[in-house]
Amino acid sequence: MLYRVAICDDNQRDAEYVLSLLTNWAKKNQIAIGAECFPSAESFLFHYAEDKTYDILLLDIEMGKMDGVTMAREIRRENQTVQIVFITGYSDYISEGYEVAALHYLMKPVKEEKLCSVLDRAAEKLSKNEKVLNFVIGGEMVRVPIYQIRYADVFGNYVTIHALSDVTVKMTLGELEKQLDERFYRVGRSTIINLTQISRVTKTEIKLSDGTAIPLPRGAYDGINRAIINMR
Repeated sequence: MLYRVAICDDNQRDAEYVLSLLTNWAKKNQIAIGAECFPSAESFLFHYAEDKTYDILLLDIEMGKMDGVTMAREIRRENQTVQIVFITGYSDYISEGYEVAALHYLMKPVKEEKLCSVLDRAAEKLSKNEKVLNFVIGGEMVRVPIYQIRYADVFGNYVTIHALSDVTVKMTLGELEKQLDERFYRVGRSTIINLTQISRVTKTEIKLSDGTAIPLPRGAYDGINRAIINMR
């Protein structure tokens, strides 16, 4: 598989340094990459409008008119699978990364060992996005990529999987749970949630990035917060 990688940094020297580390990582792991550098968020978004095939974004936060976090928000409006890594000289922005599901923050100057570790995680997550669930419904095969599943809930003997399109199948929630991975967390008896889709958790509900509100059972608040932290 070829991984498309964009490095976005208004400091050319920093961008070239990160590119050299990325190239070393790819050679060491025998991974094919296509990497490009962009001097600003605006220049990347202009290119991205015509080419949305990027897998990994290595973004400086402090840039000119548009910062890296604002750029990431634009990307996340339509792309939930691209792996976003922020590179910054300051730790003040870390809390904002939750909003855009950033994979990690790296502090400048970037250390090769840490970048390689983060790239390993990004590659692992991208490979998991290739997994697909297959269901036979009405005599037809329906394929649901796991990364598209926002949540699933049960009613009687049927489970509804909420993805790009809702799919209802006769099975138990436990059977579905066994086919999913660590991105998913079971909330009570009736719901499984994709942790990467969560934008906010209160004592009474879980808010997903698409605006869906899911009631949170009593006593489940601490558990789901631990699951979110452990996933990161």
